[in-house]
Amino acid sequence: MADRLIRATAADGGIRAVGVITTKLTEEARKRHELSYVATAALGRTMSAGLLFASSMKRPDSRVNIRVKGNGPLEGILVDAGLDGTVRGYVGNPAIELPPNDRGKLDVGGAVGSEGYLYVVRDVGYGYPYSSTVELISGEIGDDLSHYLATSEQTPSALVLGVFVGATGVTAAGGLLIQVLPKAARDEALVQTLESRIAQLAGFTPLLQAGKTLPQIFEQLLGDMNLEIFPESQLVRFYCGCSFDRVLGALKILGEAELQDMIAKDDGAEATCHFCGQVYKASSNQLEQLILDLRAES
Repeated sequence: MADRLIRATAADGGIRAVGVITTKLTEEARKRHELSYVATAALGRTMSAGLLFASSMKRPDSRVNIRVKGNGPLEGILVDAGLDGTVRGYVGNPAIELPPNDRGKLDVGGAVGSEGYLYVVRDVGYGYPYSSTVELISGEIGDDLSHYLATSEQTPSALVLGVFVGATGVTAAGGLLIQVLPKAARDEALVQTLESRIAQLAGFTPLLQAGKTLPQIFEQLLGDMNLEIFPESQLVRFYCGCSFDRVLGALKILGEAELQDMIAKDDGAEATCHFCGQVYKASSNQLEQLILDLRAES
């Protein structure tokens, strides 16, 4: 099943629903960063959330940054996702592994830590980005982002995220975001019904593993609430815009003295992109050309 995102409405437009499958892109992130089981789950959940958050933005170049900085051994998460369906991200300590929690699940909360902060930055494509910060409440990602939506955006929301990592890698990953818009938020019976149904979900990845599609999951939750699933689905993927030219540009900023030192000590330079793990190597000849460019510009 291809990684994709779909949108829907229910309750005559009073409920907005977005679902995303991120199995393949989470597996790509696991391989690129050589992630442990628990690090894969933490990053996968956050990448799914980033895509769900970005889905409501308007301009094609809009993006969402989610940074999770807790007191756990994972040492933080950073994710960048766009309305265009691209996402990338990394964790501070990709090798950390922990025993399962008391429910027998991957201990994402223990890895992230329950004390710290969640930062969300929305870049709408013009002007200054909108940023907000909330305290972590569990480190489980889904709870923390739901808390952010309720406190910072004041929108009643349910966020369900999941990643299943087996011996062969990621076999199911994705998420679901359901928001009650102001026109329906006054209907307490509707809100209670929706909360009850979401609470009864046995997680998101078990549904995918049982063969459920995103439209079927929507039908299960909202089928009797005048559900309307948009016909267009959007492919999503792991993508990083780093390039060798950008690396050379960054090296050039270091100045002639630093470049000369790299040539003398290392016979070149090596840089690794934090977001995707791509390694770039610049030869001494390429560094010498940067020095010539700097001299020509001075």
